[in-house]
Amino acid sequence: MDEYKLRQLLKKEEGPKLDFKAELNLSTEGDKKELTKDVIAMANSRGGRGYILFGIEDKTKRIIGINPADFSEEQIQQIIYNRCDPPIPISVDFFNIEGKTVGALTVYRSSNKPHQMIQNGAFYVRRGSTTGVARRSEIANLLQENGLMTYETVILKNVGLEELDYDLIKDYLGTLNVYSDNPSELILEALGIIGEMEEGAGYHPTIGGMLLFGKNPYLFLPHVYIKVDYKNDVRLFYGNILKMLDDVSAYMRSIIKIENYPFNALEEVIANALVHRDYLDVSKGITITVTQKNIEISNPGALIANNSVYRFSRESNPDRRNSWLYQRLLTLDTKRRFMKSGLGMKRVKNSFASIGPVKFINIGSQNLFKVLLPFM
Repeated sequence: MDEYKLRQLLKKEEGPKLDFKAELNLSTEGDKKELTKDVIAMANSRGGRGYILFGIEDKTKRIIGINPADFSEEQIQQIIYNRCDPPIPISVDFFNIEGKTVGALTVYRSSNKPHQMIQNGAFYVRRGSTTGVARRSEIANLLQENGLMTYETVILKNVGLEELDYDLIKDYLGTLNVYSDNPSELILEALGIIGEMEEGAGYHPTIGGMLLFGKNPYLFLPHVYIKVDYKNDVRLFYGNILKMLDDVSAYMRSIIKIENYPFNALEEVIANALVHRDYLDVSKGITITVTQKNIEISNPGALIANNSVYRFSRESNPDRRNSWLYQRLLTLDTKRRFMKSGLGMKRVKNSFASIGPVKFINIGSQNLFKVLLPFM
């Protein structure tokens, strides 16, 4: 942190990675926990480095200043180290601005998320410019994004194996050169399609097994659907991932009558939404809205922490949400639509170049990723 960087931050508004505080009080245990809570929330939130600036009025950004004699970097580091698990890398700098001292606490990007408060076991996150206790789905997302949990292999304990389409499973096994009219449960368990809650308790489908091979996943995962809104005609599409992709692709071809429209690029965007959506977000499904000017694909699941729109569009192997699903869809889909999934932002833009601009919008605060394709 240097003075130039500090002055640039002072021009910005508060958000998930920037917080202004008028004072820095560390005299009581409550003060120390409050500071640690803010640092944990910033470290757990998506994005790169975070900054907490002390001696700045949060609404007006008026410089009030703090007394640097009351604090030291070592003291602040020790306070945070003793109250969060795992530890969070930080640094503290002090600057003289307009004759007053401003403290700048830098929260470095962490590769050990999620962090929690030792004293109460709570996980915290930033939602916009405020700090709050992480919800269950937010904790699960943090675990999944950092490789500590694979959501797709969670067992659906109240679902029977009869809900799986064994013809689809046998076709998939055939691509792996495993041929059996009655696939053994051990094989399906090894592939992550089914599992046991405890030994001898009986097998049940996993979430990933239902998403790929379920007869009707919507009955057990009601947020798994695609809604298409076209001229006030709203249609809902259900089924496993490949069925939804096939059905929605066919419907979009039936309503778009534009000659030489790049349907392959549109299908690629929909496939990308299906494989990379946040299946932990049970509040909504994928929505496709067709207007006179645009086709908007709204996908639950902002880009995961290590990606930006720019980086995701440039890299050949970006970090992926739902890597278990992605790897299996590469093999399962005979039309090879997922071979390009996640790598084609530039290609999609080029496909629509003669029609109009393509926009990619990442909305972390709403956990949404939107793609706007030109229509007419």
